[in-house]
Amino acid sequence: MTTTPPPITLDDVRDAAARLEGVAHRTPVLRSRTLDALVGAEVHLKCENFQRVGAFKFRGAYNAASRLAPEQLARGIAAYSSGNHAQAVALAARELGTTAVIVMPEDAPGSKRAATEGYGAEIVTYDRYAGDRVAIAEALAADRGLALIPPYEHPHVMAGQGTAALELLQEVGELDALLVPVGGGGLIAGSATAVKGLRPGTRIVGVEPEAGDDTKRSLEAGRRVEIPVPRTIADGQALHTPGELTFSVNRRLVDDIALVSDDEIRAAMRFAFERLKIVVEPSGATPLAALLAGRAGDLPRRVGVIVSGGNIDTARFAELCGA
Repeated sequence: MTTTPPPITLDDVRDAAARLEGVAHRTPVLRSRTLDALVGAEVHLKCENFQRVGAFKFRGAYNAASRLAPEQLARGIAAYSSGNHAQAVALAARELGTTAVIVMPEDAPGSKRAATEGYGAEIVTYDRYAGDRVAIAEALAADRGLALIPPYEHPHVMAGQGTAALELLQEVGELDALLVPVGGGGLIAGSATAVKGLRPGTRIVGVEPEAGDDTKRSLEAGRRVEIPVPRTIADGQALHTPGELTFSVNRRLVDDIALVSDDEIRAAMRFAFERLKIVVEPSGATPLAALLAGRAGDLPRRVGVIVSGGNIDTARFAELCGA
């Protein structure tokens, strides 16, 4: 009987960390006595909202793009994303001296589109509720001879995303549990690979919005499940099915999935702003929401949280977090 090797290993995450040294920010880990008291645990927040482009996505995008052959880099890069991966690929392309074309939904947050264009990328839009972004991007890449870097369904992207959790362990040591937002599954796949490789007993808990519970359903079914494209304020987690590669990792390494409502996400964003003095976008706030709302079950003593991003403009933030 043969077994399929995992798409990434701890060594892949370590290799990505070496490649990102001096390019990506080593983001801070925040503590809050108020938060600890509220949830009854020692919480360590890995703040990827302070990463370049304002989100963890730069780690995976740069790790993947930097490995392209020179002749492929010269032709350029393509990607599809609702915002953070778009910005990450655009910046990675600029850092590596090439160009990027990004397929983005028409309703992507204006601040994310503006930032992507600000890094020099060309934007191609589509209707997220009617169009197939993968098919559009693949056709565009084939037509123009571009290297396609997907937002999560790529071993080098997954390994790069896992470097945030690797840094967290290096800084704080032993963790009993790690909470991670789940969209396509790349961040939690990389995080789980890093953490389980170093601390096999650490519990890995993914967090999804209630409307976008495709990974939870898939883990329960033992196969990838499709749902209608969810409507949630957590736009970075508005996916209809997990990635094939990411799910192959997560079904082995993820222990549980917690679900949070949009109202609980708003409350977590307000808490982060008022008590922690940081701005967190809805998708980045879901693990904190799970903690504050008691959705993560009985918490062990030391808990890590990946705060995945902070890309939200002032008007949207005020709309979501107002009275």
